[in-house]
Amino acid sequence: MFPAQGWGQLLPLLLVFCLFRSAFTVKHEGFKTCEQSGFCKRNRAYADNVATLGNSWTSPYTLFSKSLKIDNGYITATLLKSLGEGVQSVELSLMITFLQSGAARITVDEKKRRQGEIELRHGSQARKERYDEASKWAIVGGEKLDKSAKADTSSKETVVNYGPNNRYRAVISHSPFSIDFFRDDQLHVKLNGKGLMNMEQWRPKVEKPDIKEGEDSKEEEQSVEQGEDESTWWEETFGGNTDSKPRGPESVGLDITFPGYEHVYGIPGHASSLSLKQTRGGSDAYEQPYRLYNSDVFEYEMDSPMTLYGAIPFMQAHRKDSTVGVFWLNAAETWIDIVKRKVSSNPLSLGIGGKTDTETHWFSESGLLDVFVFLGPTPKDVISQYSELTGYTQLPQQFAIAYHQCRWNYVTDEDVRDVDKKMDRARIPYDVIWLDIEYTDGKKYFTWDAHTFPDPLGMEKQLDSHDRKLVVIIDPHIKNEGNYLVVDELKSKSFGVKNKDNNLYEGWCWPGSSHWVDCFNPAALEWWKSLFTYSSFTGTAANTFVWNDMNEPSVFNGPETTMPKDNIHHGNWEHRDVHNINGMTFVNATYHALLAREPPASRRRPFVLTRSYYSGSQRLGAMWTGDNQAEWSHLAASIPMILTQNIAGFPFAGADVGGFFGNPSKELLTRWYQAGAFYPFFRGHAHIDTRRREPYLAGEPYTFIITQALRLRYQLLPAWYTAFHAASVSGVPILQPHYYVHPSDEAAFAIEDQFYLGSTGLLAKPVVTEGAETVSIYLPPGETYYDYFTYSTHVGSGSTIAIPAPLDKIPLLMKAGHIFPRKDRPRRSSGLMRWDPYTLIIALGSNGEAEGDLYVDDGESYDYEDGAYIHRHFSFSSSTLKSSDLSADTDMSKPSKKRKAYLTAMTAVRVEKMVVIGAPMEWKGRSEVKVEEQGAKQTRTVEMKWFQGDGGAANWAVIRDPGMEIGKGWTVKF
Repeated sequence: MFPAQGWGQLLPLLLVFCLFRSAFTVKHEGFKTCEQSGFCKRNRAYADNVATLGNSWTSPYTLFSKSLKIDNGYITATLLKSLGEGVQSVELSLMITFLQSGAARITVDEKKRRQGEIELRHGSQARKERYDEASKWAIVGGEKLDKSAKADTSSKETVVNYGPNNRYRAVISHSPFSIDFFRDDQLHVKLNGKGLMNMEQWRPKVEKPDIKEGEDSKEEEQSVEQGEDESTWWEETFGGNTDSKPRGPESVGLDITFPGYEHVYGIPGHASSLSLKQTRGGSDAYEQPYRLYNSDVFEYEMDSPMTLYGAIPFMQAHRKDSTVGVFWLNAAETWIDIVKRKVSSNPLSLGIGGKTDTETHWFSESGLLDVFVFLGPTPKDVISQYSELTGYTQLPQQFAIAYHQCRWNYVTDEDVRDVDKKMDRARIPYDVIWLDIEYTDGKKYFTWDAHTFPDPLGMEKQLDSHDRKLVVIIDPHIKNEGNYLVVDELKSKSFGVKNKDNNLYEGWCWPGSSHWVDCFNPAALEWWKSLFTYSSFTGTAANTFVWNDMNEPSVFNGPETTMPKDNIHHGNWEHRDVHNINGMTFVNATYHALLAREPPASRRRPFVLTRSYYSGSQRLGAMWTGDNQAEWSHLAASIPMILTQNIAGFPFAGADVGGFFGNPSKELLTRWYQAGAFYPFFRGHAHIDTRRREPYLAGEPYTFIITQALRLRYQLLPAWYTAFHAASVSGVPILQPHYYVHPSDEAAFAIEDQFYLGSTGLLAKPVVTEGAETVSIYLPPGETYYDYFTYSTHVGSGSTIAIPAPLDKIPLLMKAGHIFPRKDRPRRSSGLMRWDPYTLIIALGSNGEAEGDLYVDDGESYDYEDGAYIHRHFSFSSSTLKSSDLSADTDMSKPSKKRKAYLTAMTAVRVEKMVVIGAPMEWKGRSEVKVEEQGAKQTRTVEMKWFQGDGGAANWAVIRDPGMEIGKGWTVKF
């Protein structure tokens, strides 16, 4: 039963919320603007005041030279914040560390307060210091100090040379404090160059006397002049909710400038462009800063800096042949202003022929000022350095990168069985079917509705017969109902989030009255693991995995549909300090719970999908872009949104195919499947009120065309898995935007509607407009591309070309000079493809050369960590194709047991076909190639057929059944 307030109060709220979610426009009044966010308004006002003062402004922050200490790879000092004449300066602790990766880290904190020096009001349980544990959740490596860094200091500045070959230099100005970062003697990043650094120091609340009518307050006038508005220092109200703010004002702000850089990217998630827009000034500027505050924003609008479900405070700046980046390590609500300012070296040129500086202004509500600076010089370098710190993307099980079929909700276990059979009957491949909240008994997680899902194990057994999986939803809100073991234990063991009075927090979500598990609590994590055991979560099997939704957290009756900021988490940290990390802690708990289901020797990789995320969430699973709409604009927006995730270190990303809200036309649904076939996470999903839209229901020709898109995804799974492996060891994006692949092509740095798949050379441009018969695709100058389906040849000229794109055609090109693997036999699921042979596609460059990679393991276990994998490099040169080993364990005389067993099992897996595109004319008339295989006693001769392309298509050659083992070294001579 529900608590005392009862259904009378609960039902109206839930009804209003459901209606709220059924509308098709975002309710802006439910979310703050910068003007309504006290610290955002204050920091913007601070910036405006600095701009008004101009050259007369001096930043009040000074490095106290006598406190400076320089050691092996790091610098410590005291910063002094001047509060004006006759007022004691505030002391801040500064640490700058220089890392072996080439990254530099700048951390500023207040000097630790003595216990009781600042009294918290209302008997609050909140900590009396700034939150300093964000790195505990986000940082997992890359922190080794660069002990070779060399520092020279004077009374005015300290200069540090560091990084590979001492290419990088940091110039630290003491008064006013600022840092300039150079690479190869060129300035690339400036911190506090505009003097916007602002750390709101902690202070006791002073009750001011009432000002009588006719009297002036000089103190108030001074406060206004400095851009300070005290009205939200100690309490803030929005939407009927009051934030008690017991610690008062404590925001941190800093300006970061990228001199000579016009394009900046990153800081997901937003439904915005790949190249980020200005937020202050400019014809295309947003009115609001980009906001990072994980929120349940349903029916979000396009082309907006409004916050969404996740927050990754990592930004890159790119110009011709140079990329740099910054990572703002702060888990509190954060806003970012962007200004692009034209700068001319000649004052008489009026900006003509000048450069553009991108000026960014970052400010967070609480926590430390903690910034990493990456100096590149390539996009790959910057993303790699960031990924080394926050962790590489999880290498998922292979099924997870295949197609997922979902809706809210499959209503019975018989419904699931029926969809499974109909997909088979229509010969439509898929790997996973999903269950939303209706599978539970009254929305109580870890239960089944006995009436609609009486036989979940039988359902899972049917799925398993074709190597398919089930995913069930588990959210962080736990229904507050009597005789429900999970909530009873949460209460008795005190594993829930507390309110400001240190009592168990109660809010409303899908089940009604709910409590939220506090995944910052190590004991709660161990308890959470126990809930996922097969004996506890009865009805689940080894092929059952988990979807974590609503973990921002979403609270229907909370401020901005989330948890009050003055709630208390484990360690007595306020929710305001940890909000953007909260969702990641929940996924972390679920990931380790799934891992613990099996004994260590037989563990399989977990699969968890999350809606909320932060830097580091990529280590734990996949994400999707949330509650999109069945509209062409949302299909188009999904591409830059997913590309942004990829360059921000979280490449396992997707969007709901078909749109979550609304009913797509059959053309839109078809085009969305064609686009979704190139999402790293590929799932069809729909709202409970939409019409059923499984692919077999579309009718012809749509079902056939959708099936072809799905089969293309399955055909290319070896290439996808290879790209996922590369991401899991180096952070390289799975989907790569144009600027990443062509960092010199200035004309195309803003392109956001086409992309490359890993290092395969495959270039896709999904159709995102209604009624399109062609698309315009940009090809860089001098590059040759072949059409994936027809082999027609296109040579780039630095402009767009028209590519035919009727409804049954996906615009997909192959960049010359690349080799990629396929599996061409159609199967019902990816698991049934395990022992299938490979096809190698060899797209020759103008020099007659090409190269590419293949990575393969068992697709589910951790045996690859013991060498049980195959990693080959293919190279074509001088009419010879070679396969060489990229394995780390290359000592074949002493392979690990698991490696030996895996390679033995893979001896039957062979190359069944090779296709050479751009085959030279001199091959015409030749009918065979010679194969030399490692360990073979003699050379084999295999048949080759050469074909002449028509109508602008390239010539090609096909070698069928060459018979080489995929795991061995071999040479094919043409």
